[in-house]
Amino acid sequence: MRRLTRKKALTLVKELDAFPKVPDSYVESTASGGTVSLIAFTLMAALAFLEFFVYRDTWMKYEYEVDRDYSSKLRINVDITVAMRCQYIGADVLDLAETMVASDGLIYEAANFELSPQQRLWHMTLLHIQERLKVEHALQDVLFKAAIKGVPPAQTQSDDSSTSLSACRIHGHVYVNKVAGNFHITVGKSIPHPRGHAHLAALVSHDTYNFSHRIDHLSFGEAVPGLISPLDGTEKVAADPNHMFQYFITIVPTKLNTYKVSAETHQYAVTEQDRVINHAAGSHGVSGIFMKYDISSLMVKVTEQHMPLWQFLVRLCGIIGGIFSTTGMLHGVVGFLVDVICCRFQMGRS
Repeated sequence: MRRLTRKKALTLVKELDAFPKVPDSYVESTASGGTVSLIAFTLMAALAFLEFFVYRDTWMKYEYEVDRDYSSKLRINVDITVAMRCQYIGADVLDLAETMVASDGLIYEAANFELSPQQRLWHMTLLHIQERLKVEHALQDVLFKAAIKGVPPAQTQSDDSSTSLSACRIHGHVYVNKVAGNFHITVGKSIPHPRGHAHLAALVSHDTYNFSHRIDHLSFGEAVPGLISPLDGTEKVAADPNHMFQYFITIVPTKLNTYKVSAETHQYAVTEQDRVINHAAGSHGVSGIFMKYDISSLMVKVTEQHMPLWQFLVRLCGIIGGIFSTTGMLHGVVGFLVDVICCRFQMGRS
């Protein structure tokens, strides 16, 4: 009784076979079938190889959410060279509440405004990357994934004394509140004031004014390898001593999560304008470099993603099964057409 039940179960399983076997006596191998098989196997191998490279590739996913962090401080990273001596200029930050932020983290260093050949090459390369980023926005994704940290050539001062250096390099960082503000460099050192702040510009001769400048680096938040800020490499030459340069910056908080870097930083967009200060002509203002920034309420989450293994296997099975089925159908249709043509040819001869 048990053997009978097992035999019935085996028979039932055989009836459910969706892949019936053809006896070898009914199988005929042909040269055309072998050729089609070789072509099919070649296509399978080539497409599977290309699919493996697609599986290895990654892409960036951008998501947006409201930034709820208003209590933390915002770090401003600065590296600017101004074509004036350090004792004539001062840099500080004034936020939206007219609160002067301490700029103790900034270092004033005498420097040459002209670049050495190595530095000029670095500067031109940076400008070229900036131009490509304006046209090909996907290039930033490549830089994110590569996490390249470039270091500009150091300034050499072997043959120059501090008295012959006519420019001032202001570099370092300051921490400010996460509200709109104004980072500026103008004539005279800044002093605190009950209603804001003031600069001792009266002690500086008008002949020394020259706000030609070069922004080697300006970023907000944590420094991230692979992130090139829009103002990096900017160089402006003042046409007049009384010249005002203005940069209007919109800062976007960014959470970056790649396979190499995980950080919370900030990206920004910028527009700029400059004009000559001429009170007689109605162009009022203060000579200097002014960077007015505002912080967006939206946060961008940039995540590097990868194709899951199961999806790669499904696509691979689709390639192999699709090519095998398609070439089999094409071979059958071609064989049928050849048989029909040969049969008609033989009938015509007879």
